[in-house]
Amino acid sequence: MEIAEIKTGKKDYLALLLLADEQEDMIDRYLDRGIMYVLLDDGVKAECVITDEGNGVIEIKNIATEPAYHGRGYGRALIEFVAEKYGGLYSVLQVGTGDSPLTIPFYERCGFVRSHIVGNFFIEHYDHPIYECGKQLTDMVYLQRQI
Repeated sequence: MEIAEIKTGKKDYLALLLLADEQEDMIDRYLDRGIMYVLLDDGVKAECVITDEGNGVIEIKNIATEPAYHGRGYGRALIEFVAEKYGGLYSVLQVGTGDSPLTIPFYERCGFVRSHIVGNFFIEHYDHPIYECGKQLTDMVYLQRQI
């Protein structure tokens, strides 16, 4: 397994990016200013994009694993890579996600705790309803982890 930074051609990974953020213009808001990593294990298995949010906070804006490879630790490996690489440079690793029974427990198992909520985020920023596990997402839930 190898994790590589992608400096050019980030849109070449659009299909994978869209798994975590299903509206391309929302991805465009952070992709250019973000640092992108892909996890390679006999091909690309996962990706993440991080941004500097100021005040010692680095945020995971997008993280996705190819569906056929869910549950194999690739997402967790990317989170641990980011935490190790940027620990000491930043104090907080943050992620925003929908209030989903699928994603919130994953982040909590990775050491994140709930920080704050931005109400109606998915309603106000997306041009269509977003569903996960049969539930429409409305609020953005932010979780943080000390690094």
